[in-house]
Amino acid sequence: MTLTMKAVRIHAYGGLDVLHYENVPIPRLQPDDILIQVRAAAVNPVDWKIREGYLQGVLKHQLPLTLGWDVSGEVVEVGPQATDFKIGDTVYVRPDIERDGGYAEYIAVKSSEAAYKPATLDHIHAAAVPLAGLTAWQALVDAAQLQAGQTVLIHAAAGGVGSLAVQLAKAKGARVIATASAVNTGLVAELSADQFIDYTRTRFEEVVKEVDVVFDTIGGDTQERSWQVLKPGGILVSVVSPPSKEIAAERGLRRAFVFIHADGRQLTAIGRLIDDGKMKPLIHTALPLSDARQAHAISQGGHARGKIVLHVAD
Repeated sequence: MTLTMKAVRIHAYGGLDVLHYENVPIPRLQPDDILIQVRAAAVNPVDWKIREGYLQGVLKHQLPLTLGWDVSGEVVEVGPQATDFKIGDTVYVRPDIERDGGYAEYIAVKSSEAAYKPATLDHIHAAAVPLAGLTAWQALVDAAQLQAGQTVLIHAAAGGVGSLAVQLAKAKGARVIATASAVNTGLVAELSADQFIDYTRTRFEEVVKEVDVVFDTIGGDTQERSWQVLKPGGILVSVVSPPSKEIAAERGLRRAFVFIHADGRQLTAIGRLIDDGKMKPLIHTALPLSDARQAHAISQGGHARGKIVLHVAD
């Protein structure tokens, strides 16, 4: 008899109605995998972009597909080559996005992708960290090589990625300028940003000059206008679309595009910052796994303050 679990899968690409809460087989382990009993899984924009079919030419998915690549839970089985964890360990992970995800009661991931869950976070808050935390880390630390004393402009600072990026930049000793809407003034202040810009009232390029790094989480017109605020040799890092090679060359600037990868060691470093009180995730809402359609609708609305999380098990 095949053991089954509850999961949210898509059998075709499309709107909210293609999300199905159903019984599916529990995943089988590869030799270097661990099996995690999922306690919570966060919802990210990439989830609904995959569901809509926007990334069909980029990612090698097979349908039906379980969505969700942001997980916190407990190790319940260990593959013969997975030596990093043991049964009973609590972990968090942003797994390989080309495998089945975490909108499920169980998920199989490579042990190298996971890290011990920060001790100061419950599973709901821990699930909100991996994808956003790794995005911020790989953009600011790896790509921009942000240094203490530098100035960074972070767009959409009240979002899941932006809020962690602000805290990471401050932990690295940088000066942070943050853009968000007026309703998020207090929230951004709590993150200790040095300067706040309400993008609905002020064009950031009119009040910001000579920054070392711009972190673009929006793209489009925001990315294009961001070139104006960089000092010579500065870098524009985007996680939305590759910045223009031609504009960078014309202005004597650098550019980087980051499509994040799983990395358990980086999650360990992020976890230390969290347990040291230097970073904390922000939660917009937590919903039951069966309410994945509602979670996607909120995410697509584009105004979540912090992360949307699905509660899978206590």
